Amino acid sequence: MRKAPELEDRLVDFAVRILKVVEALPNTKAGNHIGSQLVRAGTSPAPNYGEAQSAESKKDFVHKMKIALKELRETYVWLRIIERKPLCPPDKTKDILRECDELIAIFVASIKTAEGR
Repeated sequence: MRKAPELEDRLVDFAVRILKVVEALPNTKAGNHIGSQLVRAGTSPAPNYGEAQSAESKKDFVHKMKIALKELRETYVWLRIIERKPLCPPDKTKDILRECDELIAIFVASIKTAEGR
């Protein structure tokens, strides 16, 4: 059985959680800047993964997966900045940082597997 729908659902849930973090950020210059960056990077992996599922070739699949991975890594850094500042309560970032790290590991493994085929 394919894991694609399960991972896609996980990525959609992740995007929704990112939006909740952004909504908790202060309405300041820093909060607004980081919020807009986080919305872009944190919601991007789900649709990029969806595109990868319809890739026209292995090369196209790997490329789209790498884009999603890049966005996850960027999201992780923005979340760490929010946590260190702190720009919102720690309970808003702790679990999502762990989820982001797990998703990064999944994408790294998937890309390695796909490139090895």
